Amino acid sequence: MAASGPRRTRSERVAALELPPGKLERALASLARRDVLVRLGLGIVAAVVLCAIMHGWATPFAYRAGYVPPRDIVSRILFRQHDSGATDEERETAKEQARAVYVQNPEKLIQLQAALRNTIRQLAGVETLSGVDLARWSEFEPARPAEAPLLEPTQRDELFRRFQQAVAGEQNLAKIDEAVAAALARYEKYGLLEKPGPGNKNEILVYREGHPETQEPVRVSDVMLGDGIGVRNDLAEKLGSTELADRLFTWLYPKLAKVQTLSLDKARTVQSQQKAMEAVEPVYVHYEVGEILAKRGEPLGKTALELLWLEHHEFEASQGFGNRVFRTAVVLLTLAILFGLCAIYLSRHRSRLLANLKRFGSLLFLAIITLIVARWAARDTWCAEIVPLLLFGQIIAIVYDREPALLLSGAMALLVAISLGLGLGEFVILFGTTATVILQLGHIRSRTKLTAVGFFGGLMAMVLTIIAAVFDHQPFSWNLLLDAAQNGGLTVFAGLLMSAILPVIERMFGVLTDISLLELGDVAHPLLQELIRRAPSTYNHSITVGSIAEAAAEAIGGRGLLVRVGAYFHDIGKMLKPGYFIENQGDEANRHETLVPAMSTLVIIAHIKDGANLARQHHLPEPIIDFILQHHGTTLVGYFFERASQQKRENPDGGEVSESTFRYPGPKPQTKEAAVLMLADAVESASRTLVGPTPARIESLVREIAERRLEDGQFDESGLTLRELRTIEDSMIKTVTAIYHGRVKYPDQRTA
Repeated sequence: MAASGPRRTRSERVAALELPPGKLERALASLARRDVLVRLGLGIVAAVVLCAIMHGWATPFAYRAGYVPPRDIVSRILFRQHDSGATDEERETAKEQARAVYVQNPEKLIQLQAALRNTIRQLAGVETLSGVDLARWSEFEPARPAEAPLLEPTQRDELFRRFQQAVAGEQNLAKIDEAVAAALARYEKYGLLEKPGPGNKNEILVYREGHPETQEPVRVSDVMLGDGIGVRNDLAEKLGSTELADRLFTWLYPKLAKVQTLSLDKARTVQSQQKAMEAVEPVYVHYEVGEILAKRGEPLGKTALELLWLEHHEFEASQGFGNRVFRTAVVLLTLAILFGLCAIYLSRHRSRLLANLKRFGSLLFLAIITLIVARWAARDTWCAEIVPLLLFGQIIAIVYDREPALLLSGAMALLVAISLGLGLGEFVILFGTTATVILQLGHIRSRTKLTAVGFFGGLMAMVLTIIAAVFDHQPFSWNLLLDAAQNGGLTVFAGLLMSAILPVIERMFGVLTDISLLELGDVAHPLLQELIRRAPSTYNHSITVGSIAEAAAEAIGGRGLLVRVGAYFHDIGKMLKPGYFIENQGDEANRHETLVPAMSTLVIIAHIKDGANLARQHHLPEPIIDFILQHHGTTLVGYFFERASQQKRENPDGGEVSESTFRYPGPKPQTKEAAVLMLADAVESASRTLVGPTPARIESLVREIAERRLEDGQFDESGLTLRELRTIEDSMIKTVTAIYHGRVKYPDQRTA
């Protein structure tokens, strides 16, 4: 027969050959998928947020208190440091030189002038000295030298008469008032001060009482009375009589010495001092490029750290926009590389973590929170950035597994080190301690396990601190031991904190630790108690399935305890209609004899949905509900399918028998543990039908059931390998054989 169509040449056949797409083509094709773009967008947003938290545009300050620099630290830029001590001294000097503020009240001087006028009038009105109060007249007598002879009475009378003549009459009194007022005018205007108060000793500020806005600067010497020679000279000049001036001055001076018209305004004086202090310019110490800021071998104290921080701040401020953009790009590139490496590992070994968008988003959120808390806890007063990193590693190990926890913790430790400017030694401490703790987090069967993990991790943190210090050329000292003890204590604290927040983590991420599983698997649980009451045989079946499944799961490295607890609850849906399941019928008639096969199938399949609803009503965790939904997968309800097929053969006119009608709704087992439970459930049920359950028959039964489930594709989505399936079969054969082991028949025993 001739070939249809024209024959192609060899070149055409070669050109028509299509090779499978390469890795790059497959990668580009995957980027076109919406779910991949969503996860890529989340990763980009997380990277930008992390870069912002890290302040990726700026170089972190890398020094801490107690650090011993192995070489001199010099200035990279010209800068200045505020000398607070010198500035305070300058301000204190300005405060001392500030002018005090006084209130002037001349009322006492006015009263003094009036008293002088009245006294003169009284003396002028007396005819002779004998009629005068001698004490009052003596106030007008100037002091005489000690060696001078005493005056005769006639001389004293003459002096008094001359005084009366000088002050007699209104014209003379007016002239005296004018002379006294002129002599005291300066004190009446600016005030009279006995001695200067606080502040400037050369000048003060004076204002008239009630008029604080009229402050005037006044020399202290102008308001101090002193020896009063100025007042005497003014009197002599105005009166034209030295004798009268001396007598008036003799009366005035002792009284003026006791008068103080100026009073200190404390509030305004304080304001004046404050204003003077604020006017003082800060004093700075200038540092040149290359000047030593911290010497080699000397631990950094508070003063040195402040100086280094100031230099760092000035250096960062001097960086141009281009340098900041370049550093930001480098940090983002670093984040992209870390994200890419982690994504490659997770896509190959933990693909379900990336497939679940909620888990992927929570992982990114946890990383962001960890970095925020680490930067906050890294202050010099605490230096506790290891605590959030330890919590991050433990959460990932508990929620997902130890392998991804090691990888992601290493990435987070690197980000924390970059963000805080830590060196290789600090990175080793962070990651080494976290890895030590993660590797101990296998099965957590008690809350004390986390505390014990914390103590062992604390010992490792202390050792790593000393090792890192040696490689960083830090001297062995008491401070080093304190740092090691601090890191150890923080690690123990992280373990205790993890014990406290473990229930929150389990609820937040929907995971079950062995602690929760042990509590959940308690026979006193209300659902199990109700199962015992309504369907005791189903309960016994569940307990046996749990024993078989736990051993098989442990054999392949799975979570045996999880499978056992899941087995306890996998058939709780049967308690709603226990009589329709063979193990609970006993001697009663089979209720399915009155039902058509399709209806019987619906009743049997319903226990899956009923069990899931009961589990949700009693707030069972999602992993347990998954066991209920998946333990039959999409297997065929074979007994009733065969009955329906037989009826079809006997009655060809009946309806078509569709195999899909007799299959469970699924889903198929999504984990290895669910696949183990499926197989254990089928093996335990089938083994009860064996007559004479010898090891050979049990092995044949287990192999047959496993092969049927494998051929039916029930394990396709579980990740189970053929090698693991064979290991599971071997484990179940041993367990079931042990359950149905033979017993010795004693002579007095009779067959029932």
